Amino acid sequence: MTALQAILLGLLQGATEFLPISSSGHLVLVPWLLNWPIPSLAFDTLVHWGTAVAVISYFWRDWLALVRGAWQGIRARSLSDPHTRLVLFLVLATVPGALAGALLEDFFEEMFARPAAAAGFLLVTAAILTAAESGWRRLASSDNTLRPLPALSWADALAIGVAQAVAILPGISRSGATIAAGLGRGLDRDAAARFSFLLSTPIILGAGAMQMLQLARSGELAGEAPMLLIGFLTALLSGAVSIHFLLRYIRRRPLYPFALYCVLFGILGLTVALLRG
Repeated sequence: MTALQAILLGLLQGATEFLPISSSGHLVLVPWLLNWPIPSLAFDTLVHWGTAVAVISYFWRDWLALVRGAWQGIRARSLSDPHTRLVLFLVLATVPGALAGALLEDFFEEMFARPAAAAGFLLVTAAILTAAESGWRRLASSDNTLRPLPALSWADALAIGVAQAVAILPGISRSGATIAAGLGRGLDRDAAARFSFLLSTPIILGAGAMQMLQLARSGELAGEAPMLLIGFLTALLSGAVSIHFLLRYIRRRPLYPFALYCVLFGILGLTVALLRG
């Protein structure tokens, strides 16, 4: 892997992990389209940890409040504190993805080896974003009151968690699916996006930890340190920028441009797959 490839793939991972356009789809399709070698396990692990550091750093105040809330809830044996409830909802929403990843690991690995499938799932992401945006706008124009993050319910958390589980498929955007689920459940735009970003932390850390165990056995770190550092730093920086951008963007603007991008990139991937046979 060259330095240019490491920079581009790190930027892609950081930006597309949080923008609703699918990081997994891009990391499958971009090297395939450019005939680049498949990134090593070591590189994949480090760029994922870069995005994990980005989201933890960006939301450090939120995580500090959540840790305090969890501790107070344990001491008082009470769920009255909204931060305590939010911690439990994050745990609940993480379970579907963890179960799906463990039980269907071979199926998901097969999907990651099929660029055409990733391209097709980008079209599914476009449909999800379009449906969620249209439905949310109808909901916002009705008499229903959109709910902030403290009003999140168990059912909301479970629905968003199921959406995250589906988004393990390459081409299905994790942020897009979870934000769409939140909007569909009647959360306001800021609440849907914020919960999606907070929810990304355990799943990214968990996936990174599993990869780290595999990496420790494989010994792939030797000789890759410079490219790994480049990938880690670019993923961290682009991840932080994309979080900041999307939080500001989604408060007032629609998801349709991201849906259009997914359609165009998905069609490109399917066209190249057809031409290559």
